[in-house]
Amino acid sequence: MSEKVIVIGGGIVGASTAYYLAKNGASVTLVDRNDQGQATAAAAGIICPWISQRRNKAWYHLAKSGAALYTNLIAELESLGETNTGYEKVGAISLHTEANKLEGMVERATKRKETAPEIGEITTLNEIETVNRVPVIQEGYQSVYISGAARVNGQELLQALKRGATLKGVNILQGDASLSIEGNQIKGVHVDNQYTIHADKVILANGAWMSELVKPFGIDLQVFPQRAQITHVKLPGIETAKWPVIMPPGNQYMLSLPDNRIVLGSTYEDNVGFDYRITAGKVHEILDKALNVAPGLENSTVIETRVGFRPFTPGSLPIVGPLHQIKGVYLANGLGGTGLTMGPFVGQQLAKLVLGEPLDIELENYDVSKVIASQ
Repeated sequence: MSEKVIVIGGGIVGASTAYYLAKNGASVTLVDRNDQGQATAAAAGIICPWISQRRNKAWYHLAKSGAALYTNLIAELESLGETNTGYEKVGAISLHTEANKLEGMVERATKRKETAPEIGEITTLNEIETVNRVPVIQEGYQSVYISGAARVNGQELLQALKRGATLKGVNILQGDASLSIEGNQIKGVHVDNQYTIHADKVILANGAWMSELVKPFGIDLQVFPQRAQITHVKLPGIETAKWPVIMPPGNQYMLSLPDNRIVLGSTYEDNVGFDYRITAGKVHEILDKALNVAPGLENSTVIETRVGFRPFTPGSLPIVGPLHQIKGVYLANGLGGTGLTMGPFVGQQLAKLVLGEPLDIELENYDVSKVIASQ
Protein backbone atom coordinates (compact mmCIF):
# COMPACT_ATOMS: atom_id res chain seq x y z
CA MET A 1 0.00 0.00 0.00
CA SER A 2 1.47 3.37 -1.02
CA GLU A 3 2.35 6.02 1.53
CA LYS A 4 -0.30 8.76 1.78
CA VAL A 5 1.37 12.16 1.88
CA ILE A 6 -0.02 15.70 1.91
CA VAL A 7 2.11 18.63 0.80
CA ILE A 8 1.06 22.09 2.01
CA GLY A 9 2.28 24.89 -0.27
CA GLY A 10 2.42 25.05 -4.06
CA GLY A 11 5.60 27.01 -4.68
CA ILE A 12 8.79 25.55 -6.13
CA VAL A 13 9.59 23.39 -3.07
CA GLY A 14 6.06 22.06 -2.64
CA ALA A 15 5.51 21.32 -6.32
CA SER A 16 8.91 19.62 -6.62
CA THR A 17 8.32 17.53 -3.50
CA ALA A 18 4.92 16.41 -4.77
CA TYR A 19 6.38 15.54 -8.17
CA TYR A 20 9.21 13.41 -6.76
CA LEU A 21 6.96 11.72 -4.20
CA ALA A 22 4.47 10.67 -6.87
CA LYS A 23 7.23 9.64 -9.23
CA ASN A 24 8.42 7.22 -6.55
CA GLY A 25 5.04 5.69 -5.83
CA ALA A 26 3.47 7.76 -3.05
CA SER A 27 -0.18 8.81 -3.02
CA VAL A 28 0.06 12.61 -2.92
CA THR A 29 -2.29 15.52 -2.36
CA LEU A 30 -0.95 19.07 -2.69
CA VAL A 31 -2.94 21.82 -0.97
CA ASP A 32 -2.13 25.40 -1.90
CA ARG A 33 -3.80 28.61 -0.71
CA ASN A 34 -2.48 30.54 -3.73
CA ASP A 35 -1.36 33.44 -1.57
CA GLN A 36 -0.75 36.77 -3.21
CA GLY A 37 3.00 37.36 -3.28
CA GLN A 38 4.08 33.72 -3.56
CA ALA A 39 7.83 33.93 -4.17
CA THR A 40 8.08 31.44 -7.05
CA ALA A 41 5.27 32.99 -9.08
CA ALA A 42 6.86 36.44 -8.87
CA ALA A 43 10.41 35.34 -9.53
CA ALA A 44 12.73 35.05 -12.46
CA GLY A 45 15.76 33.10 -11.43
CA ILE A 46 19.43 32.81 -12.25
CA ILE A 47 20.98 29.36 -12.05
CA CYS A 48 24.62 30.32 -11.51
CA PRO A 49 25.76 29.57 -7.95
CA TRP A 50 29.36 28.78 -8.77
CA ILE A 51 30.84 32.28 -8.56
CA SER A 52 29.13 33.19 -5.30
CA GLN A 53 31.43 34.42 -2.54
CA ARG A 54 29.32 32.76 0.15
CA ARG A 55 31.65 30.42 2.00
CA ASN A 56 29.05 28.33 3.85
CA LYS A 57 29.55 24.79 2.60
CA ALA A 58 26.06 23.61 3.54
CA TRP A 59 24.49 26.46 1.56
CA TYR A 60 26.74 25.84 -1.44
CA HIS A 61 25.99 22.11 -1.44
CA LEU A 62 22.27 22.84 -1.91
CA ALA A 63 22.94 25.47 -4.56
CA LYS A 64 25.42 23.37 -6.55
CA SER A 65 23.24 20.26 -6.33
CA GLY A 66 20.19 22.29 -7.35
CA ALA A 67 21.93 23.61 -10.45
CA ALA A 68 23.07 20.11 -11.40
CA LEU A 69 19.60 18.60 -10.98
CA TYR A 70 17.98 20.80 -13.61
CA THR A 71 19.30 18.88 -16.62
CA ASN A 72 17.49 15.69 -15.60
CA LEU A 73 14.40 17.47 -14.28
CA ILE A 74 13.84 19.46 -17.48
CA ALA A 75 14.40 16.32 -19.59
CA GLU A 76 11.80 14.46 -17.48
CA LEU A 77 9.25 17.27 -17.82
CA GLU A 78 9.83 17.45 -21.57
CA SER A 79 9.27 13.69 -21.82
CA LEU A 80 5.88 14.32 -20.21
CA GLY A 81 5.04 16.82 -22.95
CA GLU A 82 6.09 19.99 -21.11
CA THR A 83 7.82 21.99 -23.82
CA ASN A 84 7.51 25.33 -21.97
CA THR A 85 9.39 24.84 -18.71
CA GLY A 86 10.69 28.40 -18.43
CA TYR A 87 14.26 27.07 -18.20
CA GLU A 88 16.94 27.90 -20.74
CA LYS A 89 20.71 27.63 -20.59
CA VAL A 90 21.73 31.03 -21.98
CA GLY A 91 24.90 31.59 -19.94
CA ALA A 92 25.65 34.50 -17.62
CA ILE A 93 28.04 37.41 -17.61
CA SER A 94 29.23 38.76 -14.28
CA LEU A 95 30.34 42.38 -14.66
CA HIS A 96 33.07 44.34 -12.94
CA THR A 97 35.44 47.22 -13.54
CA GLU A 98 38.21 45.83 -11.29
CA ALA A 99 40.51 43.20 -12.77
CA ASN A 100 41.23 41.55 -9.40
CA LYS A 101 37.50 40.97 -8.81
CA LEU A 102 37.19 39.30 -12.20
CA GLU A 103 40.22 37.15 -11.47
CA GLY A 104 38.63 36.08 -8.19
CA MET A 105 35.48 34.97 -10.01
CA VAL A 106 37.48 32.96 -12.52
CA GLU A 107 39.47 31.36 -9.73
CA ARG A 108 36.35 30.37 -7.75
CA ALA A 109 34.55 29.04 -10.82
CA THR A 110 37.56 27.09 -12.06
CA LYS A 111 38.08 25.45 -8.68
CA ARG A 112 34.40 24.58 -8.35
CA LYS A 113 34.25 23.17 -11.87
CA GLU A 114 36.23 20.17 -10.59
CA THR A 115 33.08 18.95 -8.81
CA ALA A 116 30.53 20.80 -10.96
CA PRO A 117 31.34 20.21 -14.65
CA GLU A 118 27.95 21.68 -15.58
CA ILE A 119 29.55 25.14 -15.13
CA GLY A 120 30.74 24.76 -18.70
CA GLU A 121 33.01 27.31 -20.32
CA ILE A 122 34.59 30.04 -18.13
CA THR A 123 35.77 33.00 -20.20
CA THR A 124 36.98 36.50 -19.39
CA LEU A 125 35.53 39.10 -21.78
CA ASN A 126 37.06 42.52 -22.36
CA GLU A 127 34.97 45.71 -22.57
CA ILE A 128 34.21 45.37 -26.28
CA GLU A 129 33.34 41.66 -26.03
CA THR A 130 31.06 42.38 -23.06
CA VAL A 131 29.08 45.05 -24.92
CA ASN A 132 28.90 42.78 -27.96
CA ARG A 133 27.17 40.13 -25.83
CA VAL A 134 24.62 42.63 -24.43
CA PRO A 135 24.57 45.93 -26.32
CA VAL A 136 22.64 47.89 -23.65
CA ILE A 137 25.48 47.67 -21.13
CA GLN A 138 27.48 50.74 -20.12
CA GLU A 139 30.97 50.84 -21.64
CA GLY A 140 33.78 50.23 -19.18
CA TYR A 141 32.70 46.87 -17.83
CA GLN A 142 34.66 43.69 -18.32
CA SER A 143 33.03 40.39 -17.42
CA VAL A 144 33.33 36.69 -16.75
CA TYR A 145 31.14 34.52 -18.95
CA ILE A 146 29.81 31.23 -17.56
CA SER A 147 28.28 29.15 -20.35
CA GLY A 148 26.47 26.66 -18.09
CA ALA A 149 24.36 29.29 -16.36
CA ALA A 150 20.63 29.38 -17.02
CA ARG A 151 17.58 31.55 -16.53
CA VAL A 152 14.28 30.35 -15.11
CA ASN A 153 10.85 31.88 -15.43
CA GLY A 154 9.36 30.96 -12.06
CA GLN A 155 5.73 30.99 -13.18
CA GLU A 156 6.35 28.77 -16.19
CA LEU A 157 8.50 26.27 -14.33
CA LEU A 158 5.93 26.04 -11.55
CA GLN A 159 3.08 25.33 -13.96
CA ALA A 160 5.15 22.71 -15.80
CA LEU A 161 6.02 21.01 -12.50
CA LYS A 162 2.39 20.98 -11.38
CA ARG A 163 1.18 19.58 -14.68
CA GLY A 164 3.92 16.95 -14.54
CA ALA A 165 2.98 16.10 -10.96
CA THR A 166 -0.68 15.75 -11.97
CA LEU A 167 0.31 13.32 -14.72
CA LYS A 168 2.14 11.31 -12.04
CA GLY A 169 -1.10 11.16 -10.03
CA VAL A 170 -0.84 14.14 -7.65
CA ASN A 171 -4.19 15.60 -6.59
CA ILE A 172 -3.89 19.41 -6.41
CA LEU A 173 -6.40 21.32 -4.30
CA GLN A 174 -6.83 25.03 -3.66
CA GLY A 175 -7.63 25.77 -0.06
CA ASP A 176 -6.44 26.90 3.36
CA ALA A 177 -4.83 23.93 5.09
CA SER A 178 -4.41 23.50 8.83
CA LEU A 179 -2.89 20.54 10.65
CA SER A 180 -4.97 17.70 12.09
CA ILE A 181 -3.12 16.30 15.10
CA GLU A 182 -3.89 13.77 17.83
CA GLY A 183 -1.49 13.95 20.75
CA ASN A 184 1.77 14.64 18.97
CA GLN A 185 0.98 12.57 15.88
CA ILE A 186 -0.11 14.00 12.53
CA LYS A 187 -3.36 12.63 11.18
CA GLY A 188 -3.80 14.81 8.09
CA VAL A 189 -5.01 18.31 7.30
CA HIS A 190 -8.23 20.27 7.57
CA VAL A 191 -9.05 22.20 4.38
CA ASP A 192 -10.94 25.50 4.70
CA ASN A 193 -12.29 24.22 8.04
CA GLN A 194 -14.79 22.22 5.99
CA TYR A 195 -13.32 18.75 5.56
CA THR A 196 -10.33 16.66 6.59
CA ILE A 197 -7.91 14.69 4.44
CA HIS A 198 -6.11 11.89 6.27
CA ALA A 199 -2.47 11.10 5.60
CA ASP A 200 0.46 9.16 6.99
CA LYS A 201 2.78 12.15 6.64
CA VAL A 202 2.49 15.87 5.97
CA ILE A 203 5.13 18.10 4.39
CA LEU A 204 5.13 21.84 5.04
CA ALA A 205 6.42 23.86 2.08
CA ASN A 206 4.49 27.10 2.32
CA GLY A 207 7.49 29.40 2.61
CA ALA A 208 7.10 32.72 4.37
CA TRP A 209 3.64 31.75 5.68
CA MET A 210 4.78 28.63 7.54
CA SER A 211 5.05 30.14 11.02
CA GLU A 212 1.29 30.69 11.24
CA LEU A 213 0.67 27.04 10.37
CA VAL A 214 2.53 25.65 13.40
CA LYS A 215 1.88 28.49 15.86
CA PRO A 216 -1.39 26.95 17.20
CA PHE A 217 0.70 24.04 18.53
CA GLY A 218 3.02 26.26 20.58
CA ILE A 219 5.83 26.16 17.99
CA ASP A 220 7.55 29.49 17.37
CA LEU A 221 9.16 28.94 13.96
CA GLN A 222 11.53 31.76 13.13
CA VAL A 223 10.76 32.27 9.45
CA PHE A 224 10.34 35.81 8.15
CA PRO A 225 9.14 37.30 4.86
CA GLN A 226 11.48 39.48 2.86
CA ARG A 227 9.72 41.54 0.21
CA ALA A 228 11.11 41.52 -3.31
CA GLN A 229 9.94 43.95 -5.98
CA ILE A 230 10.89 43.01 -9.53
CA THR A 231 10.29 45.27 -12.53
CA HIS A 232 9.73 44.10 -16.12
CA VAL A 233 10.52 46.26 -19.16
CA LYS A 234 10.37 45.66 -22.90
CA LEU A 235 12.76 46.61 -25.67
CA PRO A 236 10.58 46.71 -28.81
CA GLY A 237 12.30 45.60 -31.97
CA ILE A 238 15.43 44.25 -30.26
CA GLU A 239 15.91 40.49 -30.07
CA THR A 240 16.80 39.75 -26.44
CA ALA A 241 15.82 36.09 -26.10
CA LYS A 242 19.37 34.71 -26.23
CA TRP A 243 21.06 37.35 -24.12
CA PRO A 244 22.99 35.89 -21.20
CA VAL A 245 21.88 36.72 -17.68
CA ILE A 246 23.56 39.93 -16.52
CA MET A 247 25.03 40.00 -13.01
CA PRO A 248 26.32 43.49 -12.10
CA PRO A 249 28.41 44.13 -8.98
CA GLY A 250 26.19 43.90 -5.91
CA ASN A 251 22.98 41.89 -5.63
CA GLN A 252 21.03 43.17 -8.63
CA TYR A 253 20.45 41.22 -11.83
CA MET A 254 18.97 41.50 -15.31
CA LEU A 255 17.70 38.69 -17.42
CA SER A 256 15.88 38.55 -20.71
CA LEU A 257 12.80 36.56 -21.63
CA PRO A 258 11.73 35.57 -25.15
CA ASP A 259 9.15 38.32 -25.75
CA ASN A 260 11.65 41.23 -25.73
CA ARG A 261 11.13 41.42 -21.98
CA ILE A 262 13.91 42.27 -19.55
CA VAL A 263 13.48 41.43 -15.87
CA LEU A 264 15.17 43.88 -13.49
CA GLY A 265 15.62 42.72 -9.94
CA SER A 266 15.41 42.89 -7.17
CA THR A 267 14.81 44.62 -3.87
CA TYR A 268 15.62 43.01 -0.52
CA GLU A 269 13.18 44.51 1.99
CA ASP A 270 13.13 43.28 5.58
CA ASN A 271 10.67 44.19 8.34
CA VAL A 272 7.77 45.09 6.04
CA GLY A 273 5.67 41.99 6.75
CA PHE A 274 3.23 40.91 4.06
CA ASP A 275 2.83 44.36 2.55
CA TYR A 276 1.91 43.66 -1.08
CA ARG A 277 2.27 47.22 -2.33
CA ILE A 278 4.52 48.26 -5.20
CA THR A 279 6.34 51.30 -3.84
CA ALA A 280 7.62 54.29 -5.79
CA GLY A 281 10.93 54.45 -3.92
CA LYS A 282 11.84 50.83 -4.58
CA VAL A 283 10.82 50.94 -8.24
CA HIS A 284 13.02 54.04 -8.55
CA GLU A 285 15.87 52.14 -6.88
CA ILE A 286 15.52 49.22 -9.30
CA LEU A 287 15.42 51.45 -12.39
CA ASP A 288 18.23 53.69 -11.17
CA LYS A 289 20.59 50.77 -10.56
CA ALA A 290 19.64 49.14 -13.85
CA LEU A 291 20.19 52.28 -15.93
CA ASN A 292 23.56 52.92 -14.30
CA VAL A 293 24.71 49.53 -15.57
CA ALA A 294 22.65 49.35 -18.76
CA PRO A 295 21.84 52.87 -20.05
CA GLY A 296 20.61 51.28 -23.28
CA LEU A 297 17.41 50.44 -21.38
CA GLU A 298 16.53 54.13 -21.01
CA ASN A 299 13.84 54.01 -23.72
CA SER A 300 12.46 50.61 -22.77
CA THR A 301 8.76 50.31 -21.91
CA VAL A 302 7.91 49.66 -18.27
CA ILE A 303 5.45 46.74 -18.30
CA GLU A 304 4.88 45.71 -14.70
CA THR A 305 6.37 45.26 -11.25
CA ARG A 306 5.78 42.05 -9.32
CA VAL A 307 5.95 41.51 -5.57
CA GLY A 308 7.04 38.29 -3.89
CA PHE A 309 7.98 37.30 -0.35
CA ARG A 310 11.15 35.31 0.11
CA PRO A 311 11.29 33.15 3.24
CA PHE A 312 14.33 33.79 5.43
CA THR A 313 15.55 32.18 8.65
CA PRO A 314 18.02 33.59 11.19
CA GLY A 315 21.46 32.98 9.73
CA SER A 316 19.99 32.79 6.21
CA LEU A 317 20.61 29.03 5.94
CA PRO A 318 17.86 26.72 4.68
CA ILE A 319 16.26 24.19 7.00
CA VAL A 320 15.22 20.73 5.86
CA GLY A 321 13.94 17.79 7.88
CA PRO A 322 11.42 16.51 10.41
CA LEU A 323 9.52 18.74 12.80
CA HIS A 324 10.33 16.82 15.97
CA GLN A 325 7.43 18.28 17.99
CA ILE A 326 4.86 16.57 15.72
CA LYS A 327 5.50 13.03 14.49
CA GLY A 328 5.00 12.62 10.76
CA VAL A 329 5.55 16.28 9.85
CA TYR A 330 8.48 17.35 7.65
CA LEU A 331 9.40 20.72 6.23
CA ALA A 332 11.79 22.82 4.21
CA ASN A 333 12.18 26.58 4.38
CA GLY A 334 14.60 29.51 4.34
CA LEU A 335 15.79 29.23 0.73
CA GLY A 336 15.65 33.01 0.49
CA GLY A 337 16.72 34.45 -2.83
CA THR A 338 17.96 31.09 -4.16
CA GLY A 339 14.62 29.29 -4.15
CA LEU A 340 14.57 28.62 -7.88
CA THR A 341 18.14 27.28 -7.78
CA MET A 342 17.70 25.03 -4.75
CA GLY A 343 13.96 24.31 -4.75
CA PRO A 344 13.75 21.23 -7.01
CA PHE A 345 16.71 19.57 -5.27
CA VAL A 346 15.34 20.33 -1.80
CA GLY A 347 11.99 18.90 -2.90
CA GLN A 348 13.70 15.77 -4.14
CA GLN A 349 15.49 15.36 -0.80
CA LEU A 350 12.25 15.85 1.16
CA ALA A 351 10.61 13.15 -0.94
CA LYS A 352 13.51 10.77 -0.29
CA LEU A 353 13.37 11.53 3.44
CA VAL A 354 9.66 10.81 3.69
CA LEU A 355 9.98 7.58 1.68
CA GLY A 356 12.96 6.37 3.69
CA GLU A 357 15.46 6.55 0.85
CA PRO A 358 19.15 7.52 1.21
CA LEU A 359 19.70 11.29 1.10
CA ASP A 360 22.27 13.39 -0.76
CA ILE A 361 22.52 15.87 2.11
CA GLU A 362 23.55 15.73 5.77
CA LEU A 363 20.35 16.59 7.64
CA GLU A 364 22.19 17.92 10.69
CA ASN A 365 23.49 20.79 8.54
CA TYR A 366 19.90 21.98 8.01
CA ASP A 367 18.40 21.13 11.42
CA VAL A 368 14.87 22.51 11.80
CA SER A 369 15.28 22.91 15.56
CA LYS A 370 17.83 25.69 15.00
CA VAL A 371 15.06 28.09 14.00
CA ILE A 372 12.49 27.19 16.67
CA ALA A 373 12.51 29.71 19.50
CA SER A 374 12.45 28.22 22.99
CA GLN A 375 9.26 28.86 24.92
